[in-house]
Amino acid sequence: MSSPRATALLVVDVQNDFCPGGALAVSGGDAVVPVINRLVRRAEHAGVPVFASRDWHPARTSHFNTQGGPWPEHCVAETDGALFHPDLKLPAATMVVSKGDHPGADGYSAFDGHLDDGRSLGEALASHGISRLVVTGLATDYCVRASVLDARRASFDVVVVADAIRGVEVHPGDSARALDEMRKAGATITDASRVRF
Repeated sequence: MSSPRATALLVVDVQNDFCPGGALAVSGGDAVVPVINRLVRRAEHAGVPVFASRDWHPARTSHFNTQGGPWPEHCVAETDGALFHPDLKLPAATMVVSKGDHPGADGYSAFDGHLDDGRSLGEALASHGISRLVVTGLATDYCVRASVLDARRASFDVVVVADAIRGVEVHPGDSARALDEMRKAGATITDASRVRF
């Protein structure tokens, strides 16, 4: 049975290009995979829906530094780099949220994305009666942060799983600052062993 608070698990951007060897690798990015897999198994057992966001960029986008943006080319739609990490064990029923798929969009937040049926993440969560999100993934200081802050603005209860996230750290301390910002916005920061579904 799921929590009376109608919980969902959100896995943010655990894609090849954000893991070691990828085009925009997060240090230790693949270390989140076993932690997330354990949470996924617990969520499945509890009947909790799983959502997974992914960067799904066009080849030409203002997000990339080749076209004036801040980042190297990464997670181009339909490329190996855009695939979920091969060891990530997402259920068959996982609802995939694609974001950053318009040439002028950065798409940091999962709430900027859409499911294959065209619904936004917010609409899909509403259809499941979700009021609480457990958030994991990459990267702490960008897409996790943006997704959590948007979730709080939309009045979701948010639990951020500290041992299931990693940051890019463009500037030293970015991840710690992001965690502090998420906490101040009302998110709970905890570790996987304390998460309840």
